[in-house]
Amino acid sequence: MTIRLLLADDQALVRGALAALLGLEHDLDVVAEVGGGDEVVPAALEHRPDVALLDVEMPGGDGIVTTGLLRAALPTCRVLVVTTFGRPGYVRRAIDAGAGGFVVKDTPARQLAEAVRRVHAGLRVIDPELATETLTAGTSPLTAREREVLSAARAGTTAASIASALHLSEGTVRNHLSAAIGKTGATTRAEAVRTAVDNGWL
Repeated sequence: MTIRLLLADDQALVRGALAALLGLEHDLDVVAEVGGGDEVVPAALEHRPDVALLDVEMPGGDGIVTTGLLRAALPTCRVLVVTTFGRPGYVRRAIDAGAGGFVVKDTPARQLAEAVRRVHAGLRVIDPELATETLTAGTSPLTAREREVLSAARAGTTAASIASALHLSEGTVRNHLSAAIGKTGATTRAEAVRTAVDNGWL
């Protein structure tokens, strides 16, 4: 049986290399390639892949959010996150969103192909080193709203701008930022953002 694949990565060179490598496997067939998160669900509904390989950081929606959207739109399609950014928080969030696996891009081609087969079979595949780091790191201390406010703060905008964008009061934004700073053990907003990004909580 041939396993139909969808590849989503904003770097055309990486996407092409993955397609070429996986296409060498007798039982794997790349049926769609897209460069942004917002293209994944439409392409999946059109081509009906069995497994989608999603990058994390893409324009039009990151791979973790896209995982949840894809699983809701096409439950028969399983997801394997393949990314450069092997951060423990990303692993936990991806699995929570419905991903069947999480591997890094420097995984050897044969191992990647085997990961696709295992995810297709309903098994969970996580890079061993990342799995250990994820267990050690624990869960994100941030609430969903704190994460949203801190994400908006990544651009270095003012609390007033964040409040306007998220339809919150400026005081509420300051409270969430203060809580996020405390929970990440940071002393400034920028440091809190950096800590959250490094741990994959954003």
